Amino acid sequence: MSADFQSLWQTVDWESTTLSIYEKNSADVERALQAEKCNLNDFMALISPAAMAYLEPMAQKAQRLTRQRFGNTVGLYAPLYLSNLCANDCTYCGFSMSNRIKRKTLSEEEILRECQALNDLGYQHILLVTGEHQGKVGMDYFRRSLPLIRQRVSSLMMEVQPLATQDYAELKSLGLDAVMVYQETYHARTYQKNHLRGKKQDFFWRMATPERLGAAGIDKIGLGVLLGLCEQWRTDSYFLAQHLRYLQNRYWQSRYSISFPRLRPCAGGIQPEAVLSDAQLVQLICAFRLFAPDAELSLSTRESPRFRDSVVPMAINSVSAGSKTQPGGYADDKPELEQFSPHDNRSPQQVASALLQKGLQPVWKDWDGYLGRGSQCR
Repeated sequence: MSADFQSLWQTVDWESTTLSIYEKNSADVERALQAEKCNLNDFMALISPAAMAYLEPMAQKAQRLTRQRFGNTVGLYAPLYLSNLCANDCTYCGFSMSNRIKRKTLSEEEILRECQALNDLGYQHILLVTGEHQGKVGMDYFRRSLPLIRQRVSSLMMEVQPLATQDYAELKSLGLDAVMVYQETYHARTYQKNHLRGKKQDFFWRMATPERLGAAGIDKIGLGVLLGLCEQWRTDSYFLAQHLRYLQNRYWQSRYSISFPRLRPCAGGIQPEAVLSDAQLVQLICAFRLFAPDAELSLSTRESPRFRDSVVPMAINSVSAGSKTQPGGYADDKPELEQFSPHDNRSPQQVASALLQKGLQPVWKDWDGYLGRGSQCR
């Protein structure tokens, strides 16, 4: 195994990988569907244009694997936006420093109000989100905030700026269970074109973040690319799968999650380089389930209610619901501060009801996290 994922990434040619994906044929797809355990070559076939003719058998197998690994349960979580301060200038994000929006960072009192509002909605599984501002929303802020929040939830995730290994280890001691860190794109030129200022310009620092998480012993590590940011979304997804497999082999003690965000409208946003059809997104989700049966696959409120209700029973086992994408959005709704515009605006109870109608069981509390750290939970 390579010393780190960067070394492996540098040995794989983007253009050759793209050609290999597009050269896959029906025989390759059928071989992948019959495989007991999919490898990266099988994954190439499953995300290829040739696999579009096999969506039905892919969906059927993905559903069987999902039910085998996770039963009929679907976890519900909510993002809690702590701050929209950001020191990066990214073309696709509403929090980008160049956008003229009102900036806000929640005080301890406001954090408690948000926690209460989320508890009132039934949530015990929370994802903390901030813009990337090391000075004002960094470790000092997290040291104050995490203990407050952890007392009021059973499972705590974060999606913030990449941190050092020792910082993640400290946050774990404060009750952190999981970290989501999306590479956005594995295509270096596209990455540089869309990250104009700030520390997020450092492509390799961000790429190495999951390894620092694994070294810190974080229980769950979330990966993803921003679908549509790069023209060759299939190739981007292949590198994501390669990254996942590398991490699973090296940091096997951690669990893994994959998210599938498509570009959505936001302040100062750009037009996608590629627009994935619903069928193509279904193909990608099913391909990841066949490739990584034990991984958590998550679908956010970026997607429409109709799409989510159709796709979740196939392969998804984690969804957000009733999401507010601005600081203070649950206790005091101010949509002008949004990071992006959610497409599924149903309440958590409406989403839970839709799951029940599909024969699925909504899960509001991550009991694995609770049992592992029961003394820190109310």
